[in-house]
Amino acid sequence: MTWLTKFFKFREKSDGDIVKPFLDHMEDLRWTIVKILVTMVICMSISFFFVNDLMALVQKPMMMAAPELKDKIITRTIIEPFIVSLMLAFFAGFALAMPFLGYFLISFVLPALTRKEKKFLFPGIAASFCLFMSGVLVSYYYILPKTLRFFYDYSKKMQVNILWEWKDYISFCAWLTIGFGLLCQLPVVMVALAFIGIIDFRFLSSTRPYAVIVILVLAAIIAPTPDPVTFITLGLPIIVLYEICIWIVWLIDRQKKKAEALPPGD
Repeated sequence: MTWLTKFFKFREKSDGDIVKPFLDHMEDLRWTIVKILVTMVICMSISFFFVNDLMALVQKPMMMAAPELKDKIITRTIIEPFIVSLMLAFFAGFALAMPFLGYFLISFVLPALTRKEKKFLFPGIAASFCLFMSGVLVSYYYILPKTLRFFYDYSKKMQVNILWEWKDYISFCAWLTIGFGLLCQLPVVMVALAFIGIIDFRFLSSTRPYAVIVILVLAAIIAPTPDPVTFITLGLPIIVLYEICIWIVWLIDRQKKKAEALPPGD
């Protein structure tokens, strides 16, 4: 039995007593992908109209790191400014579409949410978006300028002429900001996996040391700077969130055990 078949089995469990053929699950998946793509195109199109404002925003961390960097970022091809505009629209559109993407994915994974469960759906999506934007803002205002300054100083120390390209700069900024924003989605992912039944409190508590190491490694990859303050600022909040999630999963497990202990029909 493949992992996809197991997942579809879970969807049938979520959907009550309704048993769907494999192809019906694939049709639901197809429409979910279509909705995600359409939403991304709409959000990217909206972002493209504000590409000049986005360009000003993306330059701010550079100015915070070293104002002289503005004259050291260039384009080498005729069409690169247009490619840069598309890149800005894509990354901004992805951030704008995050709440909708979360809703589509949850609706696909859990097609038969009860009225009580639906009450927690929108607050959960809102919390997910807030965590994502919090990570993006922390990276934008603190981690990104620090990292840019580190690489700028390192290049000067190595006596290397600095000429960065705009598309590389924007890709780097997106990697750092969106990467940290997605890393802050860890609590939401853990709670969702616990709700589905893939992980539980015992698993999380036993793998805590390994998870901390993974978080620190990801923090080092996302923000490759030797500054210990920046490293702690990036890694420590995620570790704290992870610990909080362990106990949230404990509460979920406790509620599941209580529900299983009740007689049928209660």
